[in-house]
Amino acid sequence: MTRCDFISATLCKAGARANNEDAYGVREDDDGGVWVVADGLGGHGGGEVAARIAVETLLGALDPGAGLGSVDLMAVLTDAAGAIRARQRAEPALSGMRTTVVVLASDGEHALWAHLGDSRLYWFRAGRILVQTEDHSVPQALVRAGELAPEAVRFHEDRNRLLRTLGDEKPLRPGIPEAPLALVDGDACLLCSDGFWESVTEAEMEVSLAKAGDPGQWLTLMEKCLRGRTHPGQDNYTALAIWFERSDAAP
Repeated sequence: MTRCDFISATLCKAGARANNEDAYGVREDDDGGVWVVADGLGGHGGGEVAARIAVETLLGALDPGAGLGSVDLMAVLTDAAGAIRARQRAEPALSGMRTTVVVLASDGEHALWAHLGDSRLYWFRAGRILVQTEDHSVPQALVRAGELAPEAVRFHEDRNRLLRTLGDEKPLRPGIPEAPLALVDGDACLLCSDGFWESVTEAEMEVSLAKAGDPGQWLTLMEKCLRGRTHPGQDNYTALAIWFERSDAAP
């Protein structure tokens, strides 16, 4: 089994908005890592609160060092949703807050992730996208129905209409792979909010990856693409980049 170390970098900007309702979290040690991106929704600052609750709950509950077979992403997401709803009840002004979320956990040999809403995970292998999560949104539902081309999601008038989030009253139905993904030396992963991927195409992600010497430079190159398309209503944008490299201790 290939054992991989990881290096990561983060990017989180308010864009053209007065408040940044995105949140992220990173926990890395010798036993593994956990990375989270959340994009809050709701007035009165509630989105920021919901996103931070989700990040803090997931970082505190996940333990990839115990082995990904014992990691129950559904359970920790349920805990995060419960924490958000408890805060909604305690503070009526925050009753409408909710958040998207994407979380990745790795023990150095495998990776497992989950998501709700339109914050995305992209997995790259040999420089190409191997996995891309499917948004829980109206445009993505149209793609699944064959009524919309995948590349049209970025520009669809209903791209911000989400079908699943943390904090709403609907049954929790996150996207979770059936089994963890075995790591390969050179794998790379990108977690990002919609404010990021809406302005950076998948082709640009791959080209930037090929040019980059480390995760931080990868983010910098992609942000240049984003800044070339900024507009007066530019959303908050957040991205975490993780590279997996074969451990020196691996046989």
